[in-house]
Amino acid sequence: MLLICLIGIAISHALWSCASTFSVFVLARFIGGLSKANVSLSMAVVTDASDEKTRARGMALVGLAFSIGFIVGPMAGAWFAKTNEAYFGLWGQRPALYATSLSLANIALVLLFLPETLTKEKRAPLSLSLSKAVEYVSPWHLLRFTAVENLSSHQNKVLSKLGSIYFIYLFIYSGLEFTITFLTHHTFSYTAMQQGKMFLVIGLIMAVLQGGAARRLGPKGAEMAARLALALTPTSFLCVAMAACRKPPLLSPVVWLWAGLVLFALSTAFAVSCMTSMAAAQAPSGSRGGVLGALRSLGALARAAGPLLASAAYWCSGATITYSLGSIILIIPAVMLFRLKT
Repeated sequence: MLLICLIGIAISHALWSCASTFSVFVLARFIGGLSKANVSLSMAVVTDASDEKTRARGMALVGLAFSIGFIVGPMAGAWFAKTNEAYFGLWGQRPALYATSLSLANIALVLLFLPETLTKEKRAPLSLSLSKAVEYVSPWHLLRFTAVENLSSHQNKVLSKLGSIYFIYLFIYSGLEFTITFLTHHTFSYTAMQQGKMFLVIGLIMAVLQGGAARRLGPKGAEMAARLALALTPTSFLCVAMAACRKPPLLSPVVWLWAGLVLFALSTAFAVSCMTSMAAAQAPSGSRGGVLGALRSLGALARAAGPLLASAAYWCSGATITYSLGSIILIIPAVMLFRLKT
């Protein structure tokens, strides 16, 4: 399944590299979106290869990999795009070819070096019907984790609440994160390279935290870190809201912006990986892939819908109102997670 997903991602990037119309580009992104189960599968591999004591560390290493990508990716993409037209006629072709080459290298790595993590007797049987298919794609069923078998009533209750927290958090968070590039370009006149450097700093902070602190967390430590991360997120976006003001109090707009970005990096370093570790801890060994798949599906739905709402709010109401309202709404999942009893 992981190889199928990686092949789909490689095809999407290859199609993107030769896209001369917007519709072909959208088709490439559609294929890429259908293939994004690779992240869920990678997390399932980590949970299979870890135990209760090392699972938080494994999830932190997945987060660390994201952070390293966050460091290298935007800078590399900006560099390839900067001199693109001097070499190719289509804008965006060089970054797409670069992504295609990395995708092909990923396929080779998995094919040659990654073994199956579960023996045949431990694998859950795959049975698919129309009703079962609905459970895999329906947001209502995903929130209730009805597609996952062998869950106790307590586990199902905890996962349902955690799934709701995860969805609300990522729905607002991803939307506000998506519009930061609008703010930095229009308010602070950042170029693509300057934005790449901005994400480089964020990625470095996340990499240091995930490579140092997050991967040393035990189950209880991961739970506490997730709560603190969600509590910190509203403050980070409130700082960004202050940066969007023409004359913010106390500090200059650029200082407010970077204060928000640093807090954003601190919270992001722990939030998703620690909540994922909490979800994995509630699943029996044979059902962890299903639990993480449902959780990632909720995250994908949130990341698809969140930017649409946030972008509409940004261009209709302005950056200050958008980030202020977003920071207030982000208090809700933070409170819900503090009240969650695992």
